[in-house]
Amino acid sequence: MGNKFHQNLSSELILQIYKHGIFPMAKNRFDKEIYFINPKKRAILPIKNFHVSKSFLRFIKKKPFRITVNANFKKVINKCATENRTDTWINKTIEKLYFNLHKIGIAHSIECWKNNEIVGGIYGVALGGCFFAESMYSSVSNASKFALVNLVARLYFLKYSILDVQFMNNHLKQFGAYEIDQDYFKKMISLCINDNINFQSLSVKDEDLFRNVLSFLHEIKETS
Repeated sequence: MGNKFHQNLSSELILQIYKHGIFPMAKNRFDKEIYFINPKKRAILPIKNFHVSKSFLRFIKKKPFRITVNANFKKVINKCATENRTDTWINKTIEKLYFNLHKIGIAHSIECWKNNEIVGGIYGVALGGCFFAESMYSSVSNASKFALVNLVARLYFLKYSILDVQFMNNHLKQFGAYEIDQDYFKKMISLCINDNINFQSLSVKDEDLFRNVLSFLHEIKETS
């Protein structure tokens, strides 16, 4: 892990560390300490060159879930910590910290609904032209992936420059994720951290969100 800090962290300090390419984590769900992580490699998801398989594209077009934005941030982060996981870096202090960021309009969630129940979602931190995706979960197949596509479509139309996903894994590789070194990542942040973008400025109506996804997928297909 990185440097250890006391659990009583302010929202202002959390935002400052993000601006320097660093993020907080706990060792596990029950650890009371918070560590600041500054990895040598950072995983990035391309926004304009986001990859969607043909099979998942067919799934998306069926509109399998209803989507909301910031409808229940608290449930999404809690489920990211507890749903289908034996352990997690999201302890209760992290939950509280990010809920505070959500209340001041910095942390955001996207929720997938089926039969009036949230069945998947993703959350992260929006600063300038950067979105730092923290975690996602599914309680039914493909719900987190559907939330991710909705997130990327939103970032695309709002002209975000960076979608950070922290660490590379095989799940993210399927969408075109790639790694860059720490210094280059921090340089990228410095170029867009002061962009004036409001994550909440697009419509959050379900029909508009789905239309945005379809338009996004059409546009990236046309430019590929």
